[in-house]
Amino acid sequence: MSRVPVAVVIGAGDATGSAVARRFAREGFTLCVTRRTVDKLSTLVSDIEAAGGIAIAFGCDARIEQEMVALFAHIEQDIGPIEVVVFNIGANVHFSILETTERVYRKVWEMGALAGFLTGKEAAKVMLPRQKGTIIFTGATASLRGASGFSAFASAKFALRALAQSMARELGSKGIHVAHTVIDGVIDTEFARDNFADLYALKDQGAILNPEHIAEQYWQLHCQPRDCWTHELDLRPWMETF
Repeated sequence: MSRVPVAVVIGAGDATGSAVARRFAREGFTLCVTRRTVDKLSTLVSDIEAAGGIAIAFGCDARIEQEMVALFAHIEQDIGPIEVVVFNIGANVHFSILETTERVYRKVWEMGALAGFLTGKEAAKVMLPRQKGTIIFTGATASLRGASGFSAFASAKFALRALAQSMARELGSKGIHVAHTVIDGVIDTEFARDNFADLYALKDQGAILNPEHIAEQYWQLHCQPRDCWTHELDLRPWMETF
């Protein structure tokens, strides 16, 4: 087993998750990246390898405990010691309360909250013996307020934020830095380009969040000395109201 430190990104999507993976890979971490469909990670893995880094893709459903237990055990035993874990599953949906079915609410909760719990638990399990590690949970505007039409999403994100707070209070004294980010704004994605044309037109003026800039803040969170840890970091474009 290599002793090169490992960073795990659960939910390495095409925007923020991929940017975070590339940022940590540049610092010499071996990246273990997951999505439910492993084929969707091929571009990210190729990008990291082309830049001289190491990336390993896993198809994994973070809502299933057995899969998360097996994932973390395999990485620790066969790849290297896990030093950083980033939970980055979104689960953003928009339905009125009358249109929010039990199935939708349950699925969003499973993706946004339950999967975060399973990720955090397995991360803590491997980090505690070393008294070292960083766990970052990606939150959203909905982590702080439940807007109209976002009852399922906000409920999941509120729960994830509470999980992060509880874990930070339990694990901080044991050397593990638990942080929660509030991504308060539109992120530069194809979805943003296609659905927020007016805002996207102001991209060069800093109207939307650049995933690479978000990733830099995640790296800085990991680098913080333990006498000056940030628990919650809110990130938004300069023109976003709050």
